[in-house]
Amino acid sequence: MGKRLLTRRAFVRTAAAAAGVMALGAALPMGGCAPTGDVLRVGTKVDVPGFGFQNPETGNVEGLEVDVARELAARIKGDANALELTGVNATTRGAMLDNGALDAALATFTITDDRRRSYDFSRPYYIDTIGILVKKDSGISDLADLDGKTVGVALSATTKDKLREAADALGIMLNFAEYATYPEIKIALVVGRVDAFSVDRSILLGYQDDTTQLLDTQFAPQEYGVATAKGSDLTPQVDAAIAAMEADGTLTSLKERWGLSLVTEADVEAEQAAGSTGLGAGDAADDAPAGGSDGVAADAGVSADGAVAADGTPAGGGGA
Repeated sequence: MGKRLLTRRAFVRTAAAAAGVMALGAALPMGGCAPTGDVLRVGTKVDVPGFGFQNPETGNVEGLEVDVARELAARIKGDANALELTGVNATTRGAMLDNGALDAALATFTITDDRRRSYDFSRPYYIDTIGILVKKDSGISDLADLDGKTVGVALSATTKDKLREAADALGIMLNFAEYATYPEIKIALVVGRVDAFSVDRSILLGYQDDTTQLLDTQFAPQEYGVATAKGSDLTPQVDAAIAAMEADGTLTSLKERWGLSLVTEADVEAEQAAGSTGLGAGDAADDAPAGGSDGVAADAGVSADGAVAADGTPAGGGGA
């Protein structure tokens, strides 16, 4: 898979657009031909290369979670195009499930005991670990070097709590700055407002460039599940579809397509039984940014709430 990092100018352009759209606080139509009839309404990220990302060159929303959403529509509704995608972030995905705007959220939504009290989750379709991205000239080589420094994290994500637990175990103190979108955190790192950017490792691969480095440190396995409303009739259908996709090789094929980790629950259990706290530095796709066959990375697209057609084409020629 070719590696192609976008320019800082392109990154800043689309990141600024993301911040502007988020400030509007309203749904942004992003679909080309809107689906009709009985559709599956799914929330996905649009600023995470490899998972849910609005490609600034094509305008299409693409990634593992977009492809999985199409598979769910095909297996549950009988038509991969019976799908309405909506851009969400860590703050809005739960709220939109709560108010009935979404049937499901496929948005790097980590399964936790606390979240299970509010939502139903499918079995995991992806497993990752938390990572840390820093500037190459920062002098930071591991978590201990962040003592007294500021880490940028996403609002409503599990990262902050997991980092705090790891810091407490080391006897160090971390400060946190929370942002609504990943592009905002990357800009904060670039301009020096934060000393590190932390989120799940596969997400960070999409924001790595020639001025930054991903530390070998990784911990706290994160299992992504499809979230549905508590007690939803859709929950068992989604779980059965994910199980079938795992059994027939569809999930593995889609992960390979996007250059993502192939780690499974069995791998995590084996690591934990051996006394490891993570998945090992070589298990995630360390050598290339997530982003599919064209290697698009670092220029995360518009993060906004808005409908997306099943073909991933933004309305009006783009969502920026």
